[in-house]
Amino acid sequence: MRSSKINFTNAHGEVLAGRLDLPANQDPHNFAIFAHCFTCTKDFSAVRNVSRALASQGFGVLRFDFTGLGDSDGDFADTNFSSNVDDLISAADFLAKEYKAPSLLVGHSLGGAAAIFAGVKIDTIKAVATIGAPSNPVHVQKQLGSQLSVIKDKGQANVKLAGRDFTFKKQFIDNLEENSCVEAARNLHEALLILHSPQDDTVSIKNAEEIYHAAHHPKSFVTLDGSEHLLIDKENAAYVGKIIAGWAARYIPQPVQETIKTTFQVVASLDDEEGFTTLLKLGNHHMKADEPVRVGGNDYGPTPYELLAGSLSACTAMTIQMYAKRKKWLVENVEVHTSYSKTHAQDCVACEDNPSAKIDTFHREIKITSDLDEKQLNRLLQIADKCPVHKTLHSETQVITTLS
Repeated sequence: MRSSKINFTNAHGEVLAGRLDLPANQDPHNFAIFAHCFTCTKDFSAVRNVSRALASQGFGVLRFDFTGLGDSDGDFADTNFSSNVDDLISAADFLAKEYKAPSLLVGHSLGGAAAIFAGVKIDTIKAVATIGAPSNPVHVQKQLGSQLSVIKDKGQANVKLAGRDFTFKKQFIDNLEENSCVEAARNLHEALLILHSPQDDTVSIKNAEEIYHAAHHPKSFVTLDGSEHLLIDKENAAYVGKIIAGWAARYIPQPVQETIKTTFQVVASLDDEEGFTTLLKLGNHHMKADEPVRVGGNDYGPTPYELLAGSLSACTAMTIQMYAKRKKWLVENVEVHTSYSKTHAQDCVACEDNPSAKIDTFHREIKITSDLDEKQLNRLLQIADKCPVHKTLHSETQVITTLS
């Protein structure tokens, strides 16, 4: 996954801080926005891990801090549930302007409720997924404890949540009471996925039932059996991200992967708009080659010379194991580390006179895990130099090129 810091402004001109998580080896096929849980931030573990899982499935994911939280500007005391929804709309506007309009909203806990409300208002959204969401935002009032009555009587109060102090004003409470997630679900006509744990002690699974019954089809429910509300466990969070990605594929169009065919052993295909990102078909296997970002590539795949070094490494390992098996020598593992560069030849007599006299050089280091003695290991080192790719690199070769 590739991740970068981004900033955008909300409806009031305040700067909101976020991170954009992108797939490691491709352009995103779609963009999603993640709404974090009550008083959490974009860097909360569940947010980060679910986003990474979505990115691994080809989504670009914008996770950001709501106004007054984390690294975002603004005063939390002046925010409320509705302002969170407005922030999601601002995030969607930012993506539409700078990248591509989002098609998926994901929300955790109160962020899930906000995602349902925002899903009604953002035209490009085709699917909404909630994780442990309350059926009514007013549900969060119980986290305010005895200070709730102080807020209602005196207009505001300080509340300590997860070791941090937050100021809540009466308008925050009033706004929660004015919004019903069940009503919003009735107005949502996009696909809805509800994920909830039956062991959730913070937001009971009854909430998921109420949202599900209120929502229109298509709607789906996945039980997160064994998970707790905050989704701290990394494996559970990754599971959630992959479930959302797989479910969303049914409702969000994804570009059809280009396939290339050849009667040769290998084919490479590069369009004029793809930079250096080159599609490859090697035998029955498809992959990409590319160049590093520093030279204008996207780094979506190995460079041509990395592929060549990989061929030498793979062939060396195969040859060593093949010889060891024939000799009935147990070699538990072979690692072949190879790098390519241009260096002076070991016997370069003209190096001092001609500093540019360099040759193509592969530096290869072999690690063999075994109980073999020194004589046997030295024999395997000799065999390494006899691997077919090694021989090809040392032999006179020709490339015959024609136009088709």
